[in-house]
Amino acid sequence: MNRQTMLHNRIAIFAALLTLSACNAAPAAEPPLAGAAIGGEFTLTGEDGKQVSWSDFDGEYRTVYFGYTYCPDVCPVDTQRAMAGLKAFEKNSPQLGAQIQPLFISVDPERDTPQVLAEFTDNFHPRLIGMTGTREQLDRVAGEFAVTYSIGEKQEGGGYLVGHTNITYLFGPDGKPLALLPTDEGAEAVAAELEKWVR
Repeated sequence: MNRQTMLHNRIAIFAALLTLSACNAAPAAEPPLAGAAIGGEFTLTGEDGKQVSWSDFDGEYRTVYFGYTYCPDVCPVDTQRAMAGLKAFEKNSPQLGAQIQPLFISVDPERDTPQVLAEFTDNFHPRLIGMTGTREQLDRVAGEFAVTYSIGEKQEGGGYLVGHTNITYLFGPDGKPLALLPTDEGAEAVAAELEKWVR
């Protein structure tokens, strides 16, 4: 057996051991977004028309998604998967699930009135809170949460699309970022990610 074959075999064995240990290992000691400069205090208008601040949820885990209710496909799918994952987690761990506050921040305040937001969020989870604000407020909050959005050109009939970052964050009770929820992988993957970090 030549040296290159031996090296190849060692790499293969090492890779196999890593795979086995990954399957049986406890979750990583530190969440993937630990220490990231994401998030910050804000005050926006909630779906009940009242002011809602980030600090209102101190002591609770939070999921946060930026989108808009008139989104034709991405926002409803992401929100559905995130909230289905939360429901599955709540079913398996009711006490921990109750400590998670889901939030939906609309970047389309012109159309997403409190009533429209309430109708949207009610479709996905009874505790999901929708909120929005002025364009200036949203620009600042989007910057704090490392997301982008852009209003598209008005189409015939007055409609328009809004391009935006479609990620769902998980924050800890201290308001610090923990992880991204893998909505692209479905509700089961979201529930599994919540199980890793919500304690």
